[in-house]
Amino acid sequence: MGTRDDADFRSGFLCFVGRPNTGKSTLTNALVGEKIAITSNRPQTTRHTIRGIVNRPDAQLILVDTPGLHRPRTLLGQRLNDLVRDTYSEVDVIGLCIPADETIGPGDRWIVEQIRQVAPKTPLLGVVTKIDRVTPDRVGMQLLALSKLLGPEGEVVPVSAKSGQQLDILTDVIVSMMEPGPAFYPDGELTDEPELVLMAEFIREAALEGVRDELPHSLAVVIEEVIEREPTRDDRPPMVDVHATLFVERDSQKGIVIGHKGSRLKDVGTTARGQIERLLGTRVYLDIHVKVAKDWQRDPRQLRKMGF
Repeated sequence: MGTRDDADFRSGFLCFVGRPNTGKSTLTNALVGEKIAITSNRPQTTRHTIRGIVNRPDAQLILVDTPGLHRPRTLLGQRLNDLVRDTYSEVDVIGLCIPADETIGPGDRWIVEQIRQVAPKTPLLGVVTKIDRVTPDRVGMQLLALSKLLGPEGEVVPVSAKSGQQLDILTDVIVSMMEPGPAFYPDGELTDEPELVLMAEFIREAALEGVRDELPHSLAVVIEEVIEREPTRDDRPPMVDVHATLFVERDSQKGIVIGHKGSRLKDVGTTARGQIERLLGTRVYLDIHVKVAKDWQRDPRQLRKMGF
């Protein structure tokens, strides 16, 4: 086993790209081994550059999770795309995710074109995801198709984040593509995102579950304050109060988020609280208020307030 001072130690930054729902966040979580990037079956749920960190005796990989690149329709969409393009030009390796059970289409080709324009020198790795869903023959066909799309230089690896199949091999390939260099973060750190950002993302993810009709872009969460209570007389860790505001764009969306007699908001609170408790390692009282901020996605002042 090598040490971090070895000349052989490698480190670098990596981001996974691909159309919505191609398994990027799930793959990030599987490699890191903890829930860092939020996952949802809705397109466009990842808003922040959340990094997961993979520590090995011979390497450290920093995974940068970006929003999906798309043709922008709003000011927020444009800002998200700018964020993505900045990320592409700053990472050491880009992993293009294509599910094994979907045909490569114009959207995939468009993403490859964008990457080639913005980051022509960054090595591109093809990742065929969700291989647990199809036969080995289908995986083979997809590997050939992806190889053709990326050209002779591009490496291609099949993987299933869900079953863990080929994860080690994918990590080995990524490490081999990195330059020798020191670890960027101390051992044991999994993300450098502030806890507030992760808390907001957990609430946002819980609020998105099961809402099929409204665009997830219409939801934003701001953590207003986090207060640690005075320790009690027993030995239990002190409780932390988390106050959050969940912003929607219209009254109709507010009704959907809250649900009949507040039942949906209660479920959102329960789910998010469990994740925040695991994150902070303490008991949490979570208070969520839902507010309407009309057309906030198109208003630069409101976008700034929400951290964009």
